[in-house]
Amino acid sequence: MTGKEIRLSDCIGPGFYGIHRDIRRGGHTHYWMKGGRGSGKSSFLSIEIMLGLLEDRNANAVALRKVAANLKDSVIQQMAWAVQMLGVAEDWEIKASMGEMVRKSTGQKILFRGCDDPRKLKSLKFRKGYAKYIWYEEADEFRGMAELRSLNQSLMRGGEAFRVFYSFNPPKGLRHWANMEMQEAREDRLVHHSTYLEMPEDWLGQPFLAEADYTKERKPEVYRHEYLGEATGEGGEVFRNLKFREISDAEIAEFDRVSRGLDWGYAVDPLHYTVNHFDRARRRLYIFFELRATGMSNRRLAEEIAKENPEGREVVCDSAEPKSIAEMRSLGIRAMGARKGPDSVPYGIKWLQDLEEIVIDPKRCPATAREFGRYTFEGDGRGGWRARFPDRENHSIDAVRYSREGDMRHVEVR
Repeated sequence: MTGKEIRLSDCIGPGFYGIHRDIRRGGHTHYWMKGGRGSGKSSFLSIEIMLGLLEDRNANAVALRKVAANLKDSVIQQMAWAVQMLGVAEDWEIKASMGEMVRKSTGQKILFRGCDDPRKLKSLKFRKGYAKYIWYEEADEFRGMAELRSLNQSLMRGGEAFRVFYSFNPPKGLRHWANMEMQEAREDRLVHHSTYLEMPEDWLGQPFLAEADYTKERKPEVYRHEYLGEATGEGGEVFRNLKFREISDAEIAEFDRVSRGLDWGYAVDPLHYTVNHFDRARRRLYIFFELRATGMSNRRLAEEIAKENPEGREVVCDSAEPKSIAEMRSLGIRAMGARKGPDSVPYGIKWLQDLEEIVIDPKRCPATAREFGRYTFEGDGRGGWRARFPDRENHSIDAVRYSREGDMRHVEVR
């Protein structure tokens, strides 16, 4: 397969062994590779793509950057390194000025393209085979998922098995589209996070490690963002204590402080029903069920709540609609109005901010994850933030506040 015998450990860091096996067996189509400086993700992808091309003579690859001028010093150099590492450089001709590499023995190609004008990608053709491997380097530079979907529609043609890679260092802002996209669960997607801590020290070199240690000691937030690849936020995020992860059925079975809340909606604004558990000792809130809909009648809503809540536990609702609460009660739901009161909105949000952690399952609760993650203060026009909580895109937040009114009473909020 290659020009010399190689070992996996000679080419990729230990942190990538698991995802390497997943790619080999075709576990997913879309692979999101995020991480910090020195994590080795680009090196790993260049090796992975080259291995795939060597195994499948019908496969070609396309490596993309948002701006064409950045290709030469990034993905082209990276793929040139990969053929050297695998001992197959003699079989590959690098035509940097034409934006391609050609395998002499088979005619397979790796095309390097900028997406300054995405329309040009529609005319990409291969003499043999198809673009099995697609690599978006620095994927966060693109405008968003709509642009990437459009590009994929142009490139994912003529074959049945594709591997699409998106590599990037997470932007600082929690609301950046790339960070938000990681919260959207898809069966055909695998998200992998890597840091320099998983790389062999001799691969990185002492100067790199010394700089990382210095930054960790003197500028810990910069270290978390640049070296650990964390989206640390830009200052306007209301909730800095969010954690997005799967909440298993086994965990849910152990939850003993479960509450339910409902924010009304119908035509324009959606209704939002939430179910969550509060670990009082550890001050952690777990949000694991949501129902969100527009145009849903109260009768249908009552049926859906009864399915989730067969024991008929209490549901705390927005008290602004007493007629709806009364109707829900007539339909068998133990609905009660939230007490609210003066300053209940800022008090409730500050209580949520003060928690050690708000754990949200993005697969079970995508709308909740999206709203909590995107909820930010409004700018003051001078580079700062207005000291009030905006009343927009907060249906899940309101529903959670209502559900936890009992826990908020007599609790001092900092």
